[in-house]
Amino acid sequence: MKKDNKKVIYWLLTGCFLIFIMVVVGGITRLTHSGLSISNYKLISGTIPPMNETEWNEAFELYKQYPEYQKINNQFTLQDFKDIYFWEWLHRVIGRFIGVVFMLPFVYFLLTKQLTRSTIKKSIILMLLGGFQGFLGWFMVKSGLVDRPDVSHYRLAMHLTAAFITFAYTFWVALDLIYPDKKEVDQKFRNLIRWGLALLLIQIVYGAFVAGLDAGFLHNHWPLMNDGQLIHESVYIEQSPLIKNFIEGKSGVQFIHRYLAYIVVGFIIFIWYRSKKIEKSTLQTNSINTLLIIVCIQFLLGIFTLLYRVPITLGVLHQVVAFFLLGAMTFSLHRFSK
Repeated sequence: MKKDNKKVIYWLLTGCFLIFIMVVVGGITRLTHSGLSISNYKLISGTIPPMNETEWNEAFELYKQYPEYQKINNQFTLQDFKDIYFWEWLHRVIGRFIGVVFMLPFVYFLLTKQLTRSTIKKSIILMLLGGFQGFLGWFMVKSGLVDRPDVSHYRLAMHLTAAFITFAYTFWVALDLIYPDKKEVDQKFRNLIRWGLALLLIQIVYGAFVAGLDAGFLHNHWPLMNDGQLIHESVYIEQSPLIKNFIEGKSGVQFIHRYLAYIVVGFIIFIWYRSKKIEKSTLQTNSINTLLIIVCIQFLLGIFTLLYRVPITLGVLHQVVAFFLLGAMTFSLHRFSK
């Protein structure tokens, strides 16, 4: 049987799709403040939600023992609890399903010798990334179960960024099999795309910081952070030392996320402009054009998400397009790699 065949490619692309769904549901979970509704972690039995009123009341009583209920949601009824429980339960179930989808076909392909040595190595890395992502999810939730009614925005950023990186790497491995032959390319241009990818990942981290600190609910104006005025330094310089304002302060984090967006857009426009000066295939041309279109859409979505104070629909859509943008950047880099 041919190694690295279409079935292997479909397996990897299915993994990409499921990670995408996982990120979307994770975004809804965050925006609906549902992430701390399941306070005990049960790998196997936790797959089944409460099945009767007694079990629901037991789960609700357990939720009442933790800071989110005691400090924020103490007015919740059982029905309110069920609403937030659903999204966190769905998020965890999808995570478990992704583990099964990655592991079982990998074992099958391995036993039937349908993987090359190179793909086996890459697949093992994927398994490790998936396991690490699961650990980060638990690590993140744990930060909101001690003395604070919310998760650490640092841990949220680690969890989200790891999901994006896992997707990008899975997509890259699939692209290696779809396009096994690569041509010599302009090394300087390839490095330019690499820098663009690095900038995009930093922006994703700051997007997670904004989400984790609920920083999108203030300074809901554009292009300035204050309505018609230059922002006064006291708005975002709240802590000492100064650097803490830009990694822990709501205003400072939003400030970085806003202006880094301009840099990302400008850098991708520069990539598009430079691409005009080199010889390239139709697929390479389309990859750069797609990258430019998506980053413009994402920039506009960011503005409207902010202006409308992060409604769930726009908030999720903003995260979805960030996912597409990373996919487009990954595809572009792959097409311009040796």
